[in-house]
Amino acid sequence: MPLKTQIAGWGMSLPATIRTNKDLENLIDTSEEWIRTRTGIRERRIAGEGETTFTLALEAGRRAVDRAGIAPDEIDMIIVATITPDYGFPAVANLVQDALGASNAAAFDVNAACTGFICGLAIAHGLIQSEQYRTVLLIGAETMSRILDWTDRSTCVLFGDGAGAVVLKAGEGPHGVMSTLLRSDGAGAELLYQPGAGGRTPESAETIEQGLQFLKMDGREVYKFAIRTMTGATKGTLARAGLEMDDIDVFIPHQANIRIIDASAEQLGLDRSKVFTNVERYGNTSAASIPIALCEAAEDGWIKPGYKVLMVAFGAGLSWGGTAMAWSAQPVKNEPAGAAPARAEASRS
Repeated sequence: MPLKTQIAGWGMSLPATIRTNKDLENLIDTSEEWIRTRTGIRERRIAGEGETTFTLALEAGRRAVDRAGIAPDEIDMIIVATITPDYGFPAVANLVQDALGASNAAAFDVNAACTGFICGLAIAHGLIQSEQYRTVLLIGAETMSRILDWTDRSTCVLFGDGAGAVVLKAGEGPHGVMSTLLRSDGAGAELLYQPGAGGRTPESAETIEQGLQFLKMDGREVYKFAIRTMTGATKGTLARAGLEMDDIDVFIPHQANIRIIDASAEQLGLDRSKVFTNVERYGNTSAASIPIALCEAAEDGWIKPGYKVLMVAFGAGLSWGGTAMAWSAQPVKNEPAGAAPARAEASRS
């Protein structure tokens, strides 16, 4: 029987600073109601002094490793999904590898924006299935606040910072990753991008004056793309796993906008009580979105061994993808995996 890719541990890390919609009313021409009714977001976490993508990734990774009950030198590979690395190079994953003491691990970053965690999971699954590696630490970490134009209300209200991580191990038995699906359409690259962050437009006084270092998005087109690809990725991932929609116990979508999540669930005929959301507390944390939601779903008792879990994301690239899995890890009630201060329970409605 081929080895299964199983989640053995998970952890998350969030900045301490909370920025509410009311706070944003003092920064830009917007209102709490305008943000909440159009996005479902009420607040987000913002990295403060001394907090970077690396520090968040490291803390989430440590918590996942501790929960998995392994030593750092047992890790064969570290993958960090991020579009907000501490440096142009080296990779955040290399920094994490050193700080963790994972002396036997290879390390690299994945740049696929909000689809990054799903891409990293597909890569890790392939490496485990090929029996080249047995233990992979996969982290999604972002400090999106550092690339936002805080005068642009169409984008700055949407994003937040944080990190989530899982330890993936080769295992036996019926549980583990059942299917992965990755897709892309580079023709839409400039619908969501950071124009002044690469070699095409080297940073200069002129590019900074033009604000090219900030994230740019065509919100209307990205919204239409998101609805289309969320449903397509869901159906494709299920088909590869040999599952039907009714087989899914928990659906964890990319937490970008509650209207996208609701519209996708309606189009798919998915029972809304199976859909986990926390976008109201964190906003869109890009590659950290799904792993943070996965950690909270596991903590809050949404997921039990054997449950069929479907995760679907879309993002810049344009990119999209999904993963279906039968949950293998034992949920640990009342033992936090790293969420900072107490929070309201995630809603099933």
